[in-house]
Amino acid sequence: MNEYTDILSQARLFRSMEPEEIGAVLGCLSARKENYQKGERIFNAGDITDSLGLILTGSVNLVKEDYWGNRNIIAKLGALETFGEVYACMNRQPLNVTVQAASDTCLFFFNVHRILVTCSSACHFHTRLIQNLLEEIASKAFLLTQKIDHTSKRSTREKLLSYLSEQALQQGSASFNIPFNRQELADYLFVERSAMSAELSRMRQDGLIEYHKNHFTMLVHKDSKP
Repeated sequence: MNEYTDILSQARLFRSMEPEEIGAVLGCLSARKENYQKGERIFNAGDITDSLGLILTGSVNLVKEDYWGNRNIIAKLGALETFGEVYACMNRQPLNVTVQAASDTCLFFFNVHRILVTCSSACHFHTRLIQNLLEEIASKAFLLTQKIDHTSKRSTREKLLSYLSEQALQQGSASFNIPFNRQELADYLFVERSAMSAELSRMRQDGLIEYHKNHFTMLVHKDSKP
């Protein structure tokens, strides 16, 4: 496990902790490493877990499926991001989302209750670990707020512009890559894929955007209203 401490030190969960401190705490947290192939389900809706997952390499989708099988991607998470912490902190609360590997993925799992209860050795960095966990939970609430902001827009064009403008602002450039393919983007914005693709073409014709696969360029200045 100690060979991963340098990488783990870059994760928000272990922020402000030295690699040797992370190595000491891995055993305390009952850490285990797992590998998943693209498309494999890590958690199913209805599962109960006491562990959070931290993505070492790869990416995962948090997916909400309704009774008829319609998919809504809540979020796509990449390397050094976490998932499952909210449910792990809630006493035996079943997941209402499915966690699926979006690519071949390597994960660490950590027991949340071992984070929340200080260990017998009373390590001085355990308080920092709890603070970092709270920041992770807050970041998930922020992601959900962003998604609600995008999907609450009335039209497919407004939803696309909301999402793409937020990506441009986050990445600090009018040209940027998004983490979704076309189907995933449609599932994230909760729109029909063919209608979304047609709207993207119209937006290109109207001189609002340019794109190739998952690379987009905003052609209208941010101070102008499309």
